[in-house]
Amino acid sequence: MDQPFSPVMLPSLPVATCCAQLANTLGSKLSFPGNPAYNATQESYWSLQESTLSPACILVPETSKDVAEAVSIISGIAGCHFAIKGQSHAPAAGFANINTGMTIDMTSLKSVTVNSDNTVASVGSGVSWLDVYLYLDALGLSVAGGRNGAVGVGGLTLGGGISYFAPRVGWACDTVVNFEIVLASGKLTNANATSLPDLFRALKGGWNNFGIVTRFDLTAFSQGDILGGNIVQDISHRDEVFKAFANIAGAPKYDIYASLVMGLVFNSTSKAWTLSTTAIYTKPIMNPPVYDELLSIPTIANTQHITNLSTLTAEAPTPPLDWAFLTGTYSVSAPLLSAIFDSLNATMYDFHIPNGILWSLAFEPLPTATVQHGDLKGGNSLGTFPKDGNAIILLLAGIWTDSASNRRVEQVAQKMMRDAADIARRMGLLHRFVYINYADPSQDPIGSYGPANVARLRAASRKYDPKGVFQTQVPGGFKLGMRL
Repeated sequence: MDQPFSPVMLPSLPVATCCAQLANTLGSKLSFPGNPAYNATQESYWSLQESTLSPACILVPETSKDVAEAVSIISGIAGCHFAIKGQSHAPAAGFANINTGMTIDMTSLKSVTVNSDNTVASVGSGVSWLDVYLYLDALGLSVAGGRNGAVGVGGLTLGGGISYFAPRVGWACDTVVNFEIVLASGKLTNANATSLPDLFRALKGGWNNFGIVTRFDLTAFSQGDILGGNIVQDISHRDEVFKAFANIAGAPKYDIYASLVMGLVFNSTSKAWTLSTTAIYTKPIMNPPVYDELLSIPTIANTQHITNLSTLTAEAPTPPLDWAFLTGTYSVSAPLLSAIFDSLNATMYDFHIPNGILWSLAFEPLPTATVQHGDLKGGNSLGTFPKDGNAIILLLAGIWTDSASNRRVEQVAQKMMRDAADIARRMGLLHRFVYINYADPSQDPIGSYGPANVARLRAASRKYDPKGVFQTQVPGGFKLGMRL
């Protein structure tokens, strides 16, 4: 998204006051433009939309107590706007950074420990999933976390979180047994099934609306090696692949060890598509029967092999680029997949910007096997239920380098998602759910949770943040639409 940027923009008086008080209290943990620590945070963003914003100061807390002290100061200064940054894999401008406000960079909260009986892994909210997996693989354990190791624990989990283990254990947020959180008052507390249970549920999908989570206590389980890799097929076989994918995603008895993402990538310069399915099986079994139909289709390459989670998720870092994420959820249908592809292909083919653009369509199952765990584990805020049947989530992504084209890309991406929704609606296959971790600012994931969940989220906000600090002073992300 295009954002106003100027290196000489000055902070407001409340923000200047806020930065000064934080510097007085937390010393060298606060940095200002031109400082190496400030530059390190700015250079760590995944998207150009985030890295080109310029906060007045950046705080890198080292402990939960640091976060509590900071929030106590910030919440007492009306007009001190701030952003909360983890590993910053949500690309939209302002989700984890801010112009002329102040940013809290949580990435120094990166501890990983396991309790004595290996049933709970406690992880700092700023750590990456790769660091979690490196620690747990050595113990023969795992948790439900990100499929790209560079993704952060905090953002993924608070947005629900899809993992390779989702059909076995549910959304990542369903596996949280305790959140350590700093509330708007600056109080450091815990939310779990017996202490603050309404906040506990709200945090499962409620994103950055209730406080700053400093530690996640996650259900750990025994896990050895898994099958991982990609099956690459020519785009001319797409309808066969769509059918095989739909048969896996829509199976009445979904194989809970199967996790797949069907990815189609269009290069606007070469006008060429690639079709590659990431086909995971969370047991060390080559050629599991669930993938027989997919593998019966002519294959260009197949990199499936037995590996561990930390190796599989250690993806090479990418330089900051302009990104767009948009999403939709649909019932499982091969004809729907074909219709969406044909519609979006026509739009992509005729869209041109300087230096070109890569478009990605990633389809992944959302089976009832996954969503049933929500109610079994005390409920979450997402509004996904087994009664909705097996579903498919689409992530539409764009990647480009010409920032002057941001608005044009956003407009055409939003058009394509509307077109996909219209097709699904006409076929009676459109679902309400909008996955917040894939959502564009133009979308309404919180509203997609349904009226009952929205009401619970708003009630939790009023109870634990009565002054609306995280509704008004944290402008980034998806807010609860409350009148304050």
